[in-house]
Amino acid sequence: MRAAVITFPGSNCDTDLQWALQQICGIPADLIPASQDSLAGYDAVFLPGGFSYGDYLRSGAIARFSPIMGAVKQFAAAGGYVIGICNGFQILTEAGLLPGALQWNTSLHFICAPATLTVVNTATAFSNQYTENQAITLPIAHGEGNYYADPVTLADLEAHHQVVFRYRENPNGSLNDIAGITNRAGNVLGMMPHPERRVEALLGGTDGQGVFNSLAHTVKEAAVHVAG
Repeated sequence: MRAAVITFPGSNCDTDLQWALQQICGIPADLIPASQDSLAGYDAVFLPGGFSYGDYLRSGAIARFSPIMGAVKQFAAAGGYVIGICNGFQILTEAGLLPGALQWNTSLHFICAPATLTVVNTATAFSNQYTENQAITLPIAHGEGNYYADPVTLADLEAHHQVVFRYRENPNGSLNDIAGITNRAGNVLGMMPHPERRVEALLGGTDGQGVFNSLAHTVKEAAVHVAG
């Protein structure tokens, strides 16, 4: 497995994410500038946290027009795995790769704190190394993390089991306590909490490893199936 970590102007979690993937989870990862327009040779693509293009207009609203996003859309349409974390989640909704939107926290304040989540769906490429209803703690750091979708979209997400993570104590007003969702096909994940910031004891715990290890397991199993 080889991963691409997209670096937008204003990204500030890209090298953290690369470190977590490579040094902790053993997944080779390259930093790819947003000006590039190809993702050939990669098994997974990560959109990191930060403040892409200064978060002008809306978070992710400018990043969606970056050259790399055309390649990300093609990659996802072909079944490639895509994960957007924090600002990456915002970009994925702006680009139409995930439904709904991220709006200002109900407190109207930036929140930087640990958040306890429940893993509500372990049958995904990004959560299969967790156990059902497992409680995990991951850091959040966002001002616009309040997930919103219209009632029909929200009901559709629930009906098709696209909600992967929920907050146990909702910090931002997200509808249905949503902290992370997939697309209908299950190959695109967006989540506001930062798994890369919780991958070793020095950082307070290893709960974030499950996201990366789940994806590595999924890619490995797919390769074995093809080879067999």
